[in-house]
Amino acid sequence: MIREFPDFPEKGVLFRDISPLLRRIDALNYIVDLFYEHFKDRGINVIAGIESRGFIVACALAMRFGCGMVMIRKQGKLPGRTRSIAYTIEYGKATMEIQEDAISAGDKVLIADDLIATGGTAAAAARLVEGLDAKVAGFAFIIELARLRGRELLKGYDVYSLVVYDE
Repeated sequence: MIREFPDFPEKGVLFRDISPLLRRIDALNYIVDLFYEHFKDRGINVIAGIESRGFIVACALAMRFGCGMVMIRKQGKLPGRTRSIAYTIEYGKATMEIQEDAISAGDKVLIADDLIATGGTAAAAARLVEGLDAKVAGFAFIIELARLRGRELLKGYDVYSLVVYDE
């Protein structure tokens, strides 16, 4: 059900599109069930979604876990006091932010996104969460692009990917 779009968003990138998964309630429920079963005993009390498709995954997981969801967004998109971090992604550089009051010290946070590539975005999200004295309980990704070795940046964390592409 995952579609492929060559040369998007730029030449040489093969984009993996999860839109068909989101359109089907059975597929979406299956994704949420798999993540829940893997992480249910971790005491998670907050789900953090990484902009933008990670918001969708995080909302669905928050409903299943019975907890709140927070957003980790591109710079300048969140109101109020924020913490920011610059990082490298597969095809450039970026800066992400989290609101300073989004999570509390001691919270156990599951970070969700649709895809892990080089791991830069996920590692930056972890640093933002930990910078607020919360604990990263793990990472939930629908897709992992193994050849880009993003998992290596997340050593020491529980990284759970549902579909791994090795080419």
